[in-house]
Amino acid sequence: MDLVTGSILCVPPLSPLLRDEVGRRYDVLDLPVPDRDAFLAENVEALSEVVGIVCTNAGPVDAALVAALPRLGVIANHGVGYDNIDLDACRERGVVVSNTPDVLDAAVAETALGLLLATRRRLVEADRFVRAGRWADGEFPLTPQLSGSRVGILGLGRIGRTIADLLAAMGCVVSYHSRHEVPGTPYAYARSATELAAGVDNLVVVVPGGPATEALVDRPVLDALGPGGVLVNVARGSVVDQTALVEALEQGRLGAAGLDVLADEPHVPASLRELEQVVLLPHVGSATEETRAAMRRLTLDNLASWLDSGRLLTPVPELSS
Repeated sequence: MDLVTGSILCVPPLSPLLRDEVGRRYDVLDLPVPDRDAFLAENVEALSEVVGIVCTNAGPVDAALVAALPRLGVIANHGVGYDNIDLDACRERGVVVSNTPDVLDAAVAETALGLLLATRRRLVEADRFVRAGRWADGEFPLTPQLSGSRVGILGLGRIGRTIADLLAAMGCVVSYHSRHEVPGTPYAYARSATELAAGVDNLVVVVPGGPATEALVDRPVLDALGPGGVLVNVARGSVVDQTALVEALEQGRLGAAGLDVLADEPHVPASLRELEQVVLLPHVGSATEETRAAMRRLTLDNLASWLDSGRLLTPVPELSS
């Protein structure tokens, strides 16, 4: 394949560091958020020169955007998840897509572990207890211990396996459910999400987003986890039925939840914010300096590799065959 020349479309939101580096290396167009359709209609000639897109998994790349770029050949996605991209439209057009696996496994695993500790040991509640001056009135209640407890991993991919190994090192009894049993793993396999939840004290959600996993954690799964159970979600907000989750927490059918992701980010319903037994994070699973730097490098390396040779370093599996 000859060297591909053309411009790169940046789909927000992008970090300033990533946007600046793309702009330093290539001719760039920035897709506006509020007036996207007008921009596409008014810049047909400039868009005809776009050969690549750089986006994050918070930036939607739908069929209409793909159709508006006749020379589009590659989408470099800054993130391991890519449910923001219409893969069917890409497949029809022969557009390849890359993501950034592996480099964020440790950071997301740390976040999951932190949420498990915060919810199981009620650390955030204990912090509020001290700040409110309540310590002088009596001791904080005893809590269950994480080490030695049973933890289910829903999705034993790269990140799920990293989380499982950390928890096993803490003495937790780990089991998992994935679409298929993973050969060679030391952890017990459950045939469904409900079966997994019924046999554990804590459930960690790490499956990819998208239609196949939407509301996978529903009322039966939450009820199987039970009133002493803890749910941690570091996957996608769409994977958990948020209405069912709130109801289970309010009614005492679920013990606690630690959520790094929500159904309609960045909007957090008051029903979740008002629950003492819920720990909420603003989707910071991979948000460490080291990890984001590695993600930027891999995003840019994928883009450069495709422009130079037509090959991606880390293509998404669905479009790599």
